[in-house]
Amino acid sequence: MKPTVFIHTNAAQLLGAKVSAYSLHRASSNADKFDVQIIELEKTPHLLQHDGDTFLRDNEKIVWRAAELQSFTLLRFLPPQLMNFEGRSVVIDPDIFAVADVYELLSRDMNGKAVWARPAKKGDGYGTSCMLMDNAKLAHWKWDAQIDALFAHQQDYQPWILLTNEPPEAIGKLENCWNDFDNLDANTKLIHNTHRTTQPWKTGLLFQDLHRVAADGKNAKSGFKTKLYKLIGKRPHMHEPHPDRNQQNLFFGFLRECLEKNIISEQFLKDEISREYLRPDAMQVLETTPLLDKTLESIRSQQPTTTA
Repeated sequence: MKPTVFIHTNAAQLLGAKVSAYSLHRASSNADKFDVQIIELEKTPHLLQHDGDTFLRDNEKIVWRAAELQSFTLLRFLPPQLMNFEGRSVVIDPDIFAVADVYELLSRDMNGKAVWARPAKKGDGYGTSCMLMDNAKLAHWKWDAQIDALFAHQQDYQPWILLTNEPPEAIGKLENCWNDFDNLDANTKLIHNTHRTTQPWKTGLLFQDLHRVAADGKNAKSGFKTKLYKLIGKRPHMHEPHPDRNQQNLFFGFLRECLEKNIISEQFLKDEISREYLRPDAMQVLETTPLLDKTLESIRSQQPTTTA
């Protein structure tokens, strides 16, 4: 069984996942040594059936909505089960793109650790948006049972998603470059567009994310706010242009090659635009995007601003 990179996503982020999958093989000189699989929420009935159910997050009952922009995060712990608890896997968010060979990560010495992940931005725990996993050491990650426990209020989301319920000695600290939060320079290996308001493929769209919805109805769906704004003539929040042109050029450079190689069809892009998952001027942006190799050359010339 080849080591595998899993990209977990929902319909709203499927385009990003497809581009991410392409970037992983495009950036690797060892593309024949690993597989890439996309895990789609809409094709995972064991989780999808819980749409509208509540779970615990920091001991607060929260309603889980499949339509929420990051509803896919519960899929992060599924890869070891999909791999029959054998071999190695990496899981990444659908807004992570490769500018270096991910096989370096898949084949590294794990020093006996079960998981490698970047320490969280704030507080304790780890950022599980990118994890390297020794699946054989994670036989206790029985995902179906964990999902059942979560929605039965027997397990809290927060320690699960931050890995604070795992033995500290089982986790290695992944270098920032393998999950580089919104920073793209010569050290970056996997760029992660964590700022959802400036994701380059969504510029100009209404920001229609869902807030966390408490079981008592607090924090209403932002779609309701959008309708209200239209009624009273107030401008709702919009996705803004990304401040780093290289990050826009990188995404659209990958996307252009996906089109040229028939990995993604023009019709799919038009459908994504109509669903408001892709910026309305995407086809025009593609026409003016520099060749990907030129963008990569520009990135490699950037002075590193983060630790490796």
